[in-house]
Amino acid sequence: MSAEKQLSKTAYDQLDKDADRILQLIEVQMENLTMPQCPVFEEVLDTQMFGLSKEINFAVRLGLVDAQDGRDILDHLEVEVSKVHEAYMEKEKNQV
Repeated sequence: MSAEKQLSKTAYDQLDKDADRILQLIEVQMENLTMPQCPVFEEVLDTQMFGLSKEINFAVRLGLVDAQDGRDILDHLEVEVSKVHEAYMEKEKNQV
């Protein structure tokens, strides 16, 4: 594998790990009974998502990651966060 391809793979893998960390953070907050509508929860999520999007944008501008691959990382994270949110809401509904 060429050095350029290896660097691209490393950049993509790191961005993917950062997306996983954001998802883990959201899951921990949900498990600790932080309501998804809570302003602090929303602020953390918005800040983390914004930071990741800037990381991806930087990697795309450097030519390390394809723009579509970057969008795919963000799209996947948004889907996973939605699933966690829905699971939390379902759990809350069933506890009533």
